[in-house]
Amino acid sequence: MIKVTVKKDNIKITGHAMYDEYGKDIVCAAVSSIVITTVNGIMKLDDSLINTDDTNGKVEIKILKHTKECDILINNMLDLLEELKEQYKNNIKIIK
Repeated sequence: MIKVTVKKDNIKITGHAMYDEYGKDIVCAAVSSIVITTVNGIMKLDDSLINTDDTNGKVEIKILKHTKECDILINNMLDLLEELKEQYKNNIKIIK
């Protein structure tokens, strides 16, 4: 199961959805696409807004500065992950 842990200025994404085998898992692909697109968008706006770590099978996003644009993109990412969770309740869990 993918776990998304959301704290004030820190978001961690860990695990594997186990919907299908590695390389064929549509839930993992969707989560990856949502997160990577969000991170890339924020970094294009201003790369000092967040710090990311994507090692050891996890992604961690630390929000360093809040701006209107950064907060909109982060909230959009979380909304998209919530929508995905509704469709795949056994494969993704969001902890706030």
